Amino acid sequence: MTDLQKTDQEFQKQFNEILIAINNAKSRVYSNINKELISLYWDIGKYISEKVEKKLWGKSIVENLANYIYQEQPNLKGYSARNLWRMKQFYETYKDYKFLSPVVAEIKKNTENKALTVQNELVPPLVAEISWTHNVVIFSRCKVEEEREFYIKLCIKERLSKRELERQINTSSFERVMTADDGLSPALKTIVKNKGEDNTISTFKDTYILDFLDDLPKEHKEKDLQKALVNGLKEFILEIGRDFSFVGQNYKLEVGTDDFYIDLLFYHRELQCLVCFELKTDKFKPEHLGQLNFYLEALDRDVKKEYEKPSIGILLCDEKNNEVVKYAMSRTLSPSMVADYKTKLIPKKILQDKMHELLSSLDNKEK
Repeated sequence: MTDLQKTDQEFQKQFNEILIAINNAKSRVYSNINKELISLYWDIGKYISEKVEKKLWGKSIVENLANYIYQEQPNLKGYSARNLWRMKQFYETYKDYKFLSPVVAEIKKNTENKALTVQNELVPPLVAEISWTHNVVIFSRCKVEEEREFYIKLCIKERLSKRELERQINTSSFERVMTADDGLSPALKTIVKNKGEDNTISTFKDTYILDFLDDLPKEHKEKDLQKALVNGLKEFILEIGRDFSFVGQNYKLEVGTDDFYIDLLFYHRELQCLVCFELKTDKFKPEHLGQLNFYLEALDRDVKKEYEKPSIGILLCDEKNNEVVKYAMSRTLSPSMVADYKTKLIPKKILQDKMHELLSSLDNKEK
């Protein structure tokens, strides 16, 4: 390499540092603007709510307010009668809201503006971390506190677009994550617990919705499923979580003189470990775990770096009997899980009933 080339590379590195500084500043500006906007909408929502509660305002008054704002400042967007009512709903949804997770205290501590004070009201800090558009989707579609908190945190962690957020709600991600616990081995439950509650937001689900596999025939083989997932990798990573980075398909393992191939291998940035997906197009069988455990052992011995955590295995089956899964997983020492996949949306009521069933069984155990 010539001295001139070295100089050019040094300048490029320095220029890139300036570009990073510019983009970071832009992000901070946008974040502050968003927080101020959420603060304003909270204030307006509170004002309208109190007027309506005292029966001083009704539907016609709010419409008159919207018209007045438009007449006075026609270029001011976002203050239609419909959006003003949304501000009222926003305030009333969260005015007595207590975020449920103990992790919130840590989030508050690490947030630059820990809370937004508006006329002696405290705006919950997490709602100020996402856009108004995302907030509207969540508080208008999610009726349970736990569900709203789940999707707010998911938006923050995954940086979801509006379309992506709507997909997560449409596919009932909340219910699928909440019911995933039975499919986790004791070792994997320990990892999740040690890493903190918020790691359950999108890392593991009881059922994976692969509705983007339009061309996959009803009767398909494992190689067909594998090929379809790789072709739809962007959508698959959105479903499993953006902390997953794709390593490869048919990942080769050499053990002695024999070769073995992992269907799909990923790396999880937050958990700092390799994650292998083993695909099964039939119903879960306990013997499937033997193959998965073998792959995890080979990964940890021959592939894993010293600084990385033990590898995790996910057995993705066409169908599973939950009782069989519980029995099979109870003595499994490897950090692994069993989940099923569907190429069509599951009715939300089925997942809600399953979640209520799980919660009832946990309550009975505690008693």
